[in-house]
Amino acid sequence: MGDFIGFAVPHPPLIIPEIGRGEEKACQKTINALLELKEKLRNMNPETLVVISPHAPLFSDVVAININDKLSGNFGYFGAYNVNFSYQNDRELAQALIAAAKQEGLAVAGIDESLARVLRVPVSLDHGTMVPLYYLDPERKYKLVVVSQGLIPFSELYRLGTVIKEVAAKFQRRIALIASGDLSHRLTEDAPAGYDPSGRYFDRMMVEIFSKGDPWELLTLDTSFAEQAGECGLRSFIMLFGAFEGYQVRSRVLSYEGPFGVGYMVAEVAKGEEDANRNFYPKLMNKKKEEIKKRREQESPYVRLAREALETYVRTGKTITPPMPLPEIFSRKAGVFVSLKKDGELRGCIGTIAPTTGNLAEEIIKNSLEAGLNDPRFEPVEEKELDELTYSVDILYPPEEVSDLSELDPKKYGVIVSKGYRRGLLLPALEGVDTVEKQLDIARRKAGIAPDESVKIERFLVERYY
Repeated sequence: MGDFIGFAVPHPPLIIPEIGRGEEKACQKTINALLELKEKLRNMNPETLVVISPHAPLFSDVVAININDKLSGNFGYFGAYNVNFSYQNDRELAQALIAAAKQEGLAVAGIDESLARVLRVPVSLDHGTMVPLYYLDPERKYKLVVVSQGLIPFSELYRLGTVIKEVAAKFQRRIALIASGDLSHRLTEDAPAGYDPSGRYFDRMMVEIFSKGDPWELLTLDTSFAEQAGECGLRSFIMLFGAFEGYQVRSRVLSYEGPFGVGYMVAEVAKGEEDANRNFYPKLMNKKKEEIKKRREQESPYVRLAREALETYVRTGKTITPPMPLPEIFSRKAGVFVSLKKDGELRGCIGTIAPTTGNLAEEIIKNSLEAGLNDPRFEPVEEKELDELTYSVDILYPPEEVSDLSELDPKKYGVIVSKGYRRGLLLPALEGVDTVEKQLDIARRKAGIAPDESVKIERFLVERYY
């Protein structure tokens, strides 16, 4: 492969003197570590910096790569308009990454100014990119490629990292891969996202992973735990390690500190000798297959029907009919929600509050197809995804109005918030929804109801099946 090095770096705007105006001194360990990495870059003299930023245009179903000729931006949003950045995009490398990723079936797309206008997203350099470059490349001497994170499965992000490695080898590029991302934003009571004890545990875990250079724990991390910790760099780090698939690594943490309730880590990952034992992607795929196989061996009749309904339609275009004679468990009527997940991430969820069909079997079939094909948040499920999906079925009890918030419990009850024709529903026991306030806030936002509007609140119980 071409010469290759990787950095994990934070991006607090306050470390920029023109923004911090003295407060940057609270992050001196971080600044010193970045300056040390700058010398590494000078010695290596890479042709291109590939920056993965959580603050580049972010999409739920695709990783975006900027393909504009020029990449520019400033810190005007933070009051420092005079700190400007301008780079030549390494479009040859960017286009090759997109083409190679698509060939692997990965959800990657190029974004330029015209598409950005349609999507109403900015394409100027974001602070997740500019803050590290302020220290790592003060002379703006290298070419640049900017990659967004993308809320796609961890396995696909890791695979995209391996694609970066392969394209770098093909073009014999000297590349520095810069994974931009802070750690937990919930380290203290006055932290930006509030306090959560999982924050410190998450940060210790990240420091240990980078100290050892072992990404396996990253790849198998519970997504709900990461969300609870309030992190922003995890997906960048996964792509970074993917770029070293099949190689020994020399990994070290240069600094860690947690001022302002946010964790900042600076780390370096360097390529060593080839090592077949460090091919983690096949192990990850095997683990996932075994887990799904075990889950399907134990799935309930409701889930089996939902799965068979979607698989049959995607593969044949035909809608199955309920099993006949109809088993007693399917003969009742009820509202049903069918949820699909892929690699622990939501892939579709649609349902009915009250029954709309003749029996529970018909309700499950109908809503399974809706969740897989017509959830507006996602593209329709494709045949190649079917073996990677997991399902759950929620059977709803009739809702009842509540007069006091003390009657709610997000772990036990789902909630319906309504104002006129606007109505938002949230199922119970959802990952990351652990307070009544958060449950109601999400339900309000789903309905387009402002926080200060009076609403009707209902609660409901569910039977959840896997």
